[in-house]
Amino acid sequence: MDLVRIGIIGVGGIANGAHIPAYLSNPHAQIVALCDVDVKRAEQAQRKFFRDAAVYENYMDLLADETIDAVDICTPNYLHSEIAVEAFRAGKHVLCEKPDAVSVDEAEKMYAAALSAGKVLMVMRNNRFNPNSLYLKSFIEKDRMGDIYVARAVWRRRRGIPGKGGWFTTKALSGGGPLIDLGVHMIDLAWWLMGCPEVEAVTGNTFQKFADNDAKDSPNADFGDRVENGTFDVEDLALGTVRFRNGAVMQFETSWASNIEKEERYVELYGTRSGARWEGGGKDVIYYETPKGKQKEHVVDHSQIESDHSMNIRNFIDVVRGKAEPCYEPQQGLEMIKILSAIYTSAENGGREVRF
Repeated sequence: MDLVRIGIIGVGGIANGAHIPAYLSNPHAQIVALCDVDVKRAEQAQRKFFRDAAVYENYMDLLADETIDAVDICTPNYLHSEIAVEAFRAGKHVLCEKPDAVSVDEAEKMYAAALSAGKVLMVMRNNRFNPNSLYLKSFIEKDRMGDIYVARAVWRRRRGIPGKGGWFTTKALSGGGPLIDLGVHMIDLAWWLMGCPEVEAVTGNTFQKFADNDAKDSPNADFGDRVENGTFDVEDLALGTVRFRNGAVMQFETSWASNIEKEERYVELYGTRSGARWEGGGKDVIYYETPKGKQKEHVVDHSQIESDHSMNIRNFIDVVRGKAEPCYEPQQGLEMIKILSAIYTSAENGGREVRF
């Protein structure tokens, strides 16, 4: 297969801002169908980008098109697993925006359907494709950090609540707040850099302090569809600890709104040979000792020609074409949803440890 025919399901902000530009630059992908419950959004994307694409309002109608090889799911979180399962039944490969699903049960259904269909399942892990992430992964695999025993995964904003009152802040539709929205990125990146060790236990605490605060100073606050006087029953901050069976520990903190100096996004790793700090949109800083015991820094800042999303989507297309190995295994996605779900369970029980 040289050309993969794609149907996009959900033509909102993430599709227009990240996925569609990636497909436009990929010579091995062709968008042949667009679907959205707000059919006008699909029609607008058709007129602007894909004149020959079919437009659907119901995703089941799109899945019935036997000429489509794969679907890209960019819907609200609660639909990810539901649509993926139906797509596998229809014989399609599946790329899905994060998170994989809103519960362990839904993630397991998704994983089982992919195995049964013998089709590719990939969920967006775009941070793994950041040039600085790839450099740091290579650095670690050359054993230049030694034993990584502590990690910190942080993404916190001052005021950046997305789609306030809409599906982002409605637990039944999103699965949670910044933990499942931002934490899935940062916890996954740290975990992947550490080599995906087995989880032993987690603890977590969540807070909701800014549901009635409409201040915003981040472009992320304009992401998603706001609903005046809508629902806000998720956390706006989550923090806690993940313990691994190899003895390593990860601390995490994610927030949509906090009284801090500025937005921060980083992963720190403490190794026995060196340490490292990955900064979102920035650089890697490697910390190491000289033979005389003095600390030195090595700063790496790779220029980025292709976006993280574009590289992730290119990997998916190449895997479907049989030209590449996947950066992501569905079992890793299932494990990530188990981690996030256990953190929420811990928070609901006063921060008590949840063992795996």
